[in-house]
Amino acid sequence: MKALINWEDFSKIDLRVGTIIEVKNFDAARKPAWQLWIDFGEELGIKKSSAQIKNLYSEADLLGKQIIAVVNFPPKQIGPFMSECLVTGIVGDERGVVLLQTERKVANGLHVG
Repeated sequence: MKALINWEDFSKIDLRVGTIIEVKNFDAARKPAWQLWIDFGEELGIKKSSAQIKNLYSEADLLGKQIIAVVNFPPKQIGPFMSECLVTGIVGDERGVVLLQTERKVANGLHVG
């Protein structure tokens, strides 16, 4: 188990719902990955992310899928690609990361918490 945090710690994480609107193969990545463009609604707009989820998700699987992402990390350069948010998932299965997503469709940009 990781260290206990308090509400103030948790409240610093900006988790939002977004819809994947574009998917491209990330050929320059060291491990197989997708480049994702995610619509977080009017307030945040579209943000990019790199995700190593190719072993479980095809381009067709991802387009239109609502996911949960951390949107307040600083941008991170990954090879030639600037990642602007962190898509969240469940790690641990040898098959790969399983994306966290909404149970039903909700408005893009809504907060998780």
